[in-house]
Amino acid sequence: MSKIPTRFLVLSDTHGDPKISIPEVPVDVAIHCGDLIDGSKLHEFQTSLEQLRRIKSPLKLVIAGNHDFTLDTPTYQKKAAYSQQAFSIEPALMTKEYGHSGEARQIITDVQQGDGIAMLEEGTRHFDLQKWRKVDSLCQPIHPLTGRRLGISVQTRRTPHLQH
Repeated sequence: MSKIPTRFLVLSDTHGDPKISIPEVPVDVAIHCGDLIDGSKLHEFQTSLEQLRRIKSPLKLVIAGNHDFTLDTPTYQKKAAYSQQAFSIEPALMTKEYGHSGEARQIITDVQQGDGIAMLEEGTRHFDLQKWRKVDSLCQPIHPLTGRRLGISVQTRRTPHLQH
């Protein structure tokens, strides 16, 4: 099997900071390993998505981190219920800042196809790259409140070129 040169950009903990420097060099795969945003508020996702769009890569993989808790529906629901009970925060205020349950995830889902952004969930995913290459990922993200395991394994492989 021949070697396939594949360039990766791995970043994390950008926390929606618009001053984060994005390399100008094109890469084959970009992986954001968590903490896209700081407070998991809806407006922060827009800034983070703009950062991801600036990356010169046909494939941008995203793993949610502990600051991205609104991407994990059960965690968001637990935090919202706790905030309402412990601090008497009104549900309307929670919705204004953080969106309704699932709204942040929908923002990511809406942009995935056109911008090459893919949210990695637990399990295996397969992505086709140019030049007969594929990327296989095994993702086991963790969230501190849900206790899921942490880890990502990414492999590239060449697929045979089929001629008709």
